[in-house]
Amino acid sequence: MTLREPEFTDLPTSTGPMRTQLFRPAGPGRYPGIVLFSEIFQITAPIRRTAVFLAGHGFLVAVPEVYHEFLPAGTVLGYDQAGADQGNTLKTTKTVASYDADARAALAFLRGHEASSGQVGVMGMCLGGHLAFRAAMNPDVRAAVCFYATDIHKGGLGFGLADNSLARIPEIKGELMMVWGRQDPHVPGEGRVKIHAALDAAGTDYTWHEFNGAHAFLRDEGIRHDPELAHLALGMAVSVFRRRLAMGL
Repeated sequence: MTLREPEFTDLPTSTGPMRTQLFRPAGPGRYPGIVLFSEIFQITAPIRRTAVFLAGHGFLVAVPEVYHEFLPAGTVLGYDQAGADQGNTLKTTKTVASYDADARAALAFLRGHEASSGQVGVMGMCLGGHLAFRAAMNPDVRAAVCFYATDIHKGGLGFGLADNSLARIPEIKGELMMVWGRQDPHVPGEGRVKIHAALDAAGTDYTWHEFNGAHAFLRDEGIRHDPELAHLALGMAVSVFRRRLAMGL
């Protein structure tokens, strides 16, 4: 379906306004919402294109700036060493409590939007995959899709490098879809095994997908992009969101 022009809003948070971009269908009606969490580079062109893809399948898609308290609104870090260094530094400067509060603000925004059906899900890549994983701990999140979520296996998110994501897995009540690349050095095989075991122990409703792909295979820029794999995985994500958010199954 066709879309409206992207909308911008500054959501209030405990650490200041959080610039958020909203992508939504042009037609009238109420649509389920998805919070899309970006990589460490914030809202880059590939992230916007992913948001457009999801919105075009009938969802309200809100994309918050994950480092809003540190960078001027609208800042996009480059896909280069300088951008990676800055993004990784900010990743462990920000507190886990701030990440969680930002997620709650974005979810509340979608639930209360005039075009919202009230059903919400989350999705993210890399850092955003971990943020989506934690956002799924909110009881109103019916579905979460996490692409190559970093740091879950080693508790390395946020200031102090001591997140409690594994311990809080029992709080995830919606359906979880975990997607990994076997050639991803950021989440090695033993790390994936650790996460898988924790999900099993908690009785989580989840699916697990490992592909022969590199870290960031979804990102449609750079040599690691795998278009065929991205097409498959994004289609799987849409199916989960349609079933859990639109159909209520």
